[in-house]
Amino acid sequence: MDRIKVAFATDNGKTFINRHFGDADFYDIYEINENNADFLKRITNTIEEVKNVHADPEKAKGIAGLLKKEGVQVVVSKKFGPNIKRIKKKFVCIIMADDTINTSLKSLCENIRLIFNEWAKSEKRKHLVL
Repeated sequence: MDRIKVAFATDNGKTFINRHFGDADFYDIYEINENNADFLKRITNTIEEVKNVHADPEKAKGIAGLLKKEGVQVVVSKKFGPNIKRIKKKFVCIIMADDTINTSLKSLCENIRLIFNEWAKSEKRKHLVL
């Protein structure tokens, strides 16, 4: 594997949201490798909290299904809520220190081997902080 699909939680395509990953208006999907990142598409977050309960497992399942349908393997945001314990079983979860997606793309490319190693751990993954 030398390329991986990544979804960024955003409202504007330039910066991360300042809310939990599942609360983004959009997910911008890129395919990255160690040298570059290619924008693939933007998808709208159509999943709402069914029970209006914090850490709703149905919301986590809906977000995961939405992103898995797009072939996403890595999810990136500044914040994740309690559902990270469910999401990391299906994705590599990355918490970014930087606010901008462009700067974060460079960091992901530079750390691609670390991301691949975490992906290989399957349901025993831990989240990464970059």
